[in-house]
Amino acid sequence: MLQIDIQVSDKRYYLKKVFLKTFCRRVIEAAWGYMKAYRPAEVSLVLTNDAFITELNRDYRGKNNPTNVLSFETAMKPVKGQPFIAGDIIVAYETVAREAAEQGKSFEAHLAHLLVHGTLHLLGEDHLMDKQADKMEAKEIKIMKQLGYENPYQEKV
Repeated sequence: MLQIDIQVSDKRYYLKKVFLKTFCRRVIEAAWGYMKAYRPAEVSLVLTNDAFITELNRDYRGKNNPTNVLSFETAMKPVKGQPFIAGDIIVAYETVAREAAEQGKSFEAHLAHLLVHGTLHLLGEDHLMDKQADKMEAKEIKIMKQLGYENPYQEKV
């Protein structure tokens, strides 16, 4: 079983998605299932704003600006018989809304993509090198398709 603890610190998320927590759980579980990841496991999700994510981005990545999503995977190895504590995903409302509008996507589709992206980071995926990025993007595209969304990397005309 995958336990997902969701904290909504920016209530504007509810304006975009009536069944917000159900939606987030469904997306994270789809990514987790696609990766055939550890079970039982725990993931923490914080739906916040640009101000909070800017602090995290500055303190942990040395970048003093907001970003759409941050993932903090735990350094702990799974312990047999215990839930795997995967880590935290943090998403910033204003950046998600702005990027969705700029990219011609719905807020929901962009949020889904960022949740998939963040979940894959918790499971060790990365995109620092081109080859890694290609593999990670291919997985994201497949998971998004399973969820009923278009390729998140496809340019809108």
